[in-house]
Amino acid sequence: MSFNTADLCDEFFDKVRVLDPTFKSYGGKEKICGTIVTMRLDKNNHDLAMMLKNEEGKNRVAVIDVSQEYYAVVGENLMRFAFDNNWAGMIVNGYVRDINQTQKYPVGLFAIGTCPRKYIPQTQGQRGVELSFEGVVFKEGDYVYADKDGIVLAQEKLK
Repeated sequence: MSFNTADLCDEFFDKVRVLDPTFKSYGGKEKICGTIVTMRLDKNNHDLAMMLKNEEGKNRVAVIDVSQEYYAVVGENLMRFAFDNNWAGMIVNGYVRDINQTQKYPVGLFAIGTCPRKYIPQTQGQRGVELSFEGVVFKEGDYVYADKDGIVLAQEKLK
């Protein structure tokens, strides 16, 4: 991948949106880009797991907004599903776990923090919805670029 988010911000300053610097990298790949697939979850990760396990990722990036309760929605199993099905990565407005294992998979994983517990009762998620968090609106089909400097979004492919 031949991009740096800082360079994208310089070259395309009027076309990019920059996510607030809340997110940390917990995956084995620290630089990702791809088309966004959106999902809103209510504590439980069942719908996300089914998407990652059963759908070819085609180097897309799942952007997940989770109810702000303290539960992890991505761990070792979901990272394995994402790797097996060629997802570029995930951006989780929520928590992850199993970070010693998630870093072993060459998939990007950015989240606001870690939590050792998950929510067991199955709840319904929403896919393809517009999401808004940390100062940015995420729309299905937009492009995301992420590296150690930050996370940048655009309506069109930049590089």
